[in-house]
Amino acid sequence: MQPTLKRYETHPDCRRFAARVAACRPDGNAWQAALDETAFYPEGGGQPCDTGMLGGAAVTDVQLRDGVIWHTVTAPLAEGARVEGEIDWARRLDHMEQHTGEHILSGTLHRLFGAENVGFHIGSPAVRMDMSLPLTAGQLAEAERLANEAVRADAPVRAWYPDPDELAGLTYRSKKELDGPVRLVDAGGADLCACCGTHLARTGQVGLIKILSAQHYKGGTRLAVVCGGRAQAAVAGAWADAEAAGALLSAGPGRLAEAARHALDATAAARQRLAALQNTLAGALAASAQPGQPFVAWCDGADADGLRRLCLAVAGRTGALCALLGPGGRGTAYALTLPGQDARPLARELNAAFDGRGGGKPELCQGSLAAPIDKDAAAAFFRRWAADHAEPTS
Repeated sequence: MQPTLKRYETHPDCRRFAARVAACRPDGNAWQAALDETAFYPEGGGQPCDTGMLGGAAVTDVQLRDGVIWHTVTAPLAEGARVEGEIDWARRLDHMEQHTGEHILSGTLHRLFGAENVGFHIGSPAVRMDMSLPLTAGQLAEAERLANEAVRADAPVRAWYPDPDELAGLTYRSKKELDGPVRLVDAGGADLCACCGTHLARTGQVGLIKILSAQHYKGGTRLAVVCGGRAQAAVAGAWADAEAAGALLSAGPGRLAEAARHALDATAAARQRLAALQNTLAGALAASAQPGQPFVAWCDGADADGLRRLCLAVAGRTGALCALLGPGGRGTAYALTLPGQDARPLARELNAAFDGRGGGKPELCQGSLAAPIDKDAAAAFFRRWAADHAEPTS
């Protein structure tokens, strides 16, 4: 079969086209169709395939195999027939925005710091870029700034197959050694790279390049990047979040970090005061407990850590069963201990009786109960348990 003519290489702005069906064969619940020429981009080079319609059938996947581009379609196409094709243009445009923006940013990082792009994938919601070197926040900020200057310069983007003599005189990026004809993409002077993908006509059409995150990865840096419409949506979403957070913190964008720090400091101070109050409560509860007697109480103001400390303080005085309960995320939080015994069987029975979950170590168990439980029900449960497990007297 003759190789498919790749119309998307020379006319990436082509949305509709006509072609002859060279072959069509069943493939499970779908069909594989090859054309003499196509505007559908096949998956490759980190860029997902195009989708759309072909001869009235939906195109769900496109792959290149041995020079032939195969379209996965939802209905058979008659071999030899002339069919109309239509690209899902919103998807194609998004991919071109991301891919062209990636070229500009990769070329800028390479020029500034010698970083190589060793991995690239247009995913969702962001583009993944793996750079060969560790990069600082300052370096990334500089590269992002200069990349967006290249966008605003609105320079033409060129894709072509140079002849061998021209290719030999060019310095370009490539992830691997290439044999045969090499397709180069010049992203407005910001990058020159071997690439098989589809790109915009001018850098200005990218609109905006934004690095969302960076993390260390295999000795280099993994970036999450958005361009074009995705970048605009990301910035709009971040601004809306900033305004919402500002309303809660009584601070506008630009002062959120300071306001958040004040809120964190206030929370830390409140926790210290709560811990001091819980220590005081622990002392009062321990003083009211009778040595050797089970102790069950409801503690409205204690958090999980407070229940733990209160429980251990009381048990340290009584040397007997101590169970403390209070408001919790699922309904009722609890902490219990049995000095000198394993508290886990008791916790399991409590969970079974009141739809609870939790556990811990032999010396202390904590958890929460979903079923309604009040002070009287809790006290009755633990009294029954203590009576059932009391050691016989001689």
